[in-house]
Amino acid sequence: MTSIGGAEMVDWNLAVATATRLVRPGPEVTRDEARAVVAELRRHARTSERHVREFTRMIPEGSAVPDTPVLVVDRAGWVKANVAGFRELLQPLLGKMQDRRAGATGGAVLGAVGGKVTGVELGMLLSFLASRVLGQYETFAPVTRDLPGAGGGRLLLVAPNIVHVERELEVHPHDFRLWVCLHEETHRTQFTAVPWLREHLEGEIQTFLGATEVDPSTVLERIREAAQSFVGARPDAEHGDEGRSLVELVQTPEQREILGRLTAVMSLLEGHADFVMDGVGPQVVPSVAEIREKFQQRRASGAGRLDAALRKLLGLDAKLRQYRDGERFVRAVVGQVGMDGFNRVWTSPNTLPTKAEIASPTDWVARVHRKGSEPSEAE
Repeated sequence: MTSIGGAEMVDWNLAVATATRLVRPGPEVTRDEARAVVAELRRHARTSERHVREFTRMIPEGSAVPDTPVLVVDRAGWVKANVAGFRELLQPLLGKMQDRRAGATGGAVLGAVGGKVTGVELGMLLSFLASRVLGQYETFAPVTRDLPGAGGGRLLLVAPNIVHVERELEVHPHDFRLWVCLHEETHRTQFTAVPWLREHLEGEIQTFLGATEVDPSTVLERIREAAQSFVGARPDAEHGDEGRSLVELVQTPEQREILGRLTAVMSLLEGHADFVMDGVGPQVVPSVAEIREKFQQRRASGAGRLDAALRKLLGLDAKLRQYRDGERFVRAVVGQVGMDGFNRVWTSPNTLPTKAEIASPTDWVARVHRKGSEPSEAE
């Protein structure tokens, strides 16, 4: 990425340093306990692959699919992976913003100062998220020395967070770890079984970023204001820009349209993962009902006023709706046309549900399973 006077728009190294310094320590475990957790998560990841493939039928038996790595990381490892992913994905937008700033008076100074300030604030946000994420399929992960991969994606399991939540919920550790792996493995299967999905999402995101028409200094200032709003501001505000997510703060009309499509896809992916997790669960996770009930309560409640403000700021409330609405869509479609009928959703970008169809699954069935096409047997 080009820079002005050696300064990037975001000081990525400072973001990593800030996040790793501020992130809360994980639960206390002995060295032997930590090794046992890592080994068990790796075993569960391999076991989940077979369960997910059998249940979803997305990958025909004997078919070859790309082999993406599974990495068990700590909170600092999650931070490094996500900073690398952000840097890769945001490169075109930040390059565009730097080009515009280069011609401005004092552009080099602004780049140096702004990059460090934004790096600190990004690090603060990542430190908040790093203690909450259980697992993640990194769709746009670049290969790094510390976090190797084959390119095109890798699955991260955040061991200290999984241990923290299983203790907090007082659930069976073996069952909970397998349950989490089932969800995350579903995401890995989605992207390895559907070759066009990654490119489609990347195209939508780059179009979204490319539609940014706001002056670079205004964008950075809005992000700073949003990041600062959770430190002693008014987290319960209901008007103006306060309480809105970072994405909402910089949207144009074109971006809102793109975001609607992205929201529908993310609702599908998250809802499908929850549906698979619950579908496979009763066969292999004896205490799945207890885990699901306690985990849903935890998802909905958050952890107090500050946590609720941050979740709203970062758009995490919308993500919770994606789990619920997407799972309802998948369940309804499978109920009407069966698993093979539902799997038509992966045929092409044209068969993905719209945001309206996520709320009305029957409309998707009517559009994709038109009269004259051979109906699928409901299971």
